[in-house]
Amino acid sequence: MEYSHSDAELIRQPIGYWSWAAYKAVVTRIRTTLAGIGTTQPQWWVLAQVAHADPAKTREEVSDLLSNYLEAGPEVMEEEIDRTIAQGWITEDTEGRLGLTAEGRTFFDKAAALQDELWTERHAGISDEEYLTTIKVLQRFIHNTGGHAWHH
Repeated sequence: MEYSHSDAELIRQPIGYWSWAAYKAVVTRIRTTLAGIGTTQPQWWVLAQVAHADPAKTREEVSDLLSNYLEAGPEVMEEEIDRTIAQGWITEDTEGRLGLTAEGRTFFDKAAALQDELWTERHAGISDEEYLTTIKVLQRFIHNTGGHAWHH
């Protein structure tokens, strides 16, 4: 790969710009690809939370957890949970607990395989060590600037 600047110049590049550009490229790719199979990134988040929950999570638990993802907010997550139910992928019992339907399991497996492909695409030419260093550096930037971020 050819980089945008020399190493000496890269050291002086603004992290705010490059982290934003990386965010935009990655999220756009994910959302475009998920749209191609008929879902949204927030619906994927809902499906993943429901598919991996043991015991089953309530609507409120899922919404509270996911509301902070990319600043989606509680209104967006409630709407996406409703849409995921309307798609027939999950159900909600009388206690508000969410569960996958058979159709939901099939769709989740398809979307999970797609997410795995996207992960492989993003990580091409990047070692686990480089990735780990990148995540740790980004977390230090967040800490050093008084920010707070946590991904479940």
